[in-house]
Amino acid sequence: MKIIIAGAGAVGTHLAKLLSKEHHDITLLDESPEKLEDLSLNFDIMTLALPPCSITALEQAEARHADLFIAVTPDEAHNMTACMLASKLGAKRTVARVDNYEYTLPQHRDFFRTVGIDSIIYPEMLAGREILHNIKRSWTRQWWEVQNGALILLGVKVRANAHILDRPLKDLCGPDAPYHIVAIKRDDETLIPHGNHCLRAGDIVYFMTTPEAVDLIRRLAGKEEYPDVDNIFIMGGSSTAVHLVNNMPDFMHAKILETSTLRAQHLEEVVHNRHTLILHGDGRDLALLEEEGIRKAQAFAALTQHSEQNILACLAAKRLGVRKTVAMVENMDYISMAESLDIGTIINKKTFAADHIYQMMLRADVTSVKSLTVANADVAEYHVTPQALVTRRPVKDLNLPDRVTLGGLVRNGHGELINGLTQIQPGDTVVAFCLAGGIKRLERYFK
Repeated sequence: MKIIIAGAGAVGTHLAKLLSKEHHDITLLDESPEKLEDLSLNFDIMTLALPPCSITALEQAEARHADLFIAVTPDEAHNMTACMLASKLGAKRTVARVDNYEYTLPQHRDFFRTVGIDSIIYPEMLAGREILHNIKRSWTRQWWEVQNGALILLGVKVRANAHILDRPLKDLCGPDAPYHIVAIKRDDETLIPHGNHCLRAGDIVYFMTTPEAVDLIRRLAGKEEYPDVDNIFIMGGSSTAVHLVNNMPDFMHAKILETSTLRAQHLEEVVHNRHTLILHGDGRDLALLEEEGIRKAQAFAALTQHSEQNILACLAAKRLGVRKTVAMVENMDYISMAESLDIGTIINKKTFAADHIYQMMLRADVTSVKSLTVANADVAEYHVTPQALVTRRPVKDLNLPDRVTLGGLVRNGHGELINGLTQIQPGDTVVAFCLAGGIKRLERYFK
């Protein structure tokens, strides 16, 4: 597949490196030669130091032959213009990164397609929503709802007090169990578990379940003592922080600590939640945190652009008694370190953009793809077509790849778990959990 990426910032560079590993024909455009330096030497990427909004530049990049054109510069207007031009020149599909929530609304989708923009991505908004999902359930590391909550995938770190340790999964998760354990993150390894696997203290366990069984899982994982969150401190007044607080329910209160005077003033204009207080100060200042009542907070989110500061701030918040911490970790090399320090929930905006792009590249009818930040795995939501191979026999007879497990399905709005006897039907939405590379191997079953 020929893919052109406009913008060699953090997101564009991450996408280029990721997609080049899958042997796609990647061209990375940016008018700053410094940003492109060394990329073409270390990765199989063609780089062009040209402005993405230039017709001449797009012609030189051969946009007319592009299967996918991705514009992820910091400038929303440049991204939209570049997509429009690339589409007119012949690019088959285009994606624009934006920073305006209005552009993401479903009612505007057809309009953008008529002007040459096939898809819109707003990573900061997606990150804000993800953080809110995790803060609402302070006992989870990850929470993902499928088809309006008909199915739920949740990740929990189990401690020594969990009731499900050291027992074979075949005894814990029989055919009639109201949950499936679909993956285990243990140290640096992600496992697709089998019946003889046992859970150990320190594992991050991924459950697929229905809403009715969530409280049971919480008890089994020994997480009853985790408090409900109604008071949160946020370090850094980023766009992600704005989306987080503007979507909070009324029972939650937040304090945003921002070091920049200008940014703090801007936050007063864009934060519309009346339960949010903007403070001009440093979220790493322990005296300030104490003065503002950090010991009464149940959650702390560090959302600055500096991964190291966010990790350290979360560690400090834990020392002050905060049970739930969330760190924005944009440096991919720091994610495993943050996890080993037991930070809590780790958010990386690049993965949201990568998930969106990856979904567009698949030939099967994939509703969404989600990367699990601390696990080397993805979750894909497939819509089952009438001709799909997966409908031809029960799941146990499908000879699915070893790196894949089917967790559950939604049929007529009702979620149910999948076992070996399940017969998948056209029209179902199926949730698959895949180790790295598994989505591509599973694709032929759903085409």
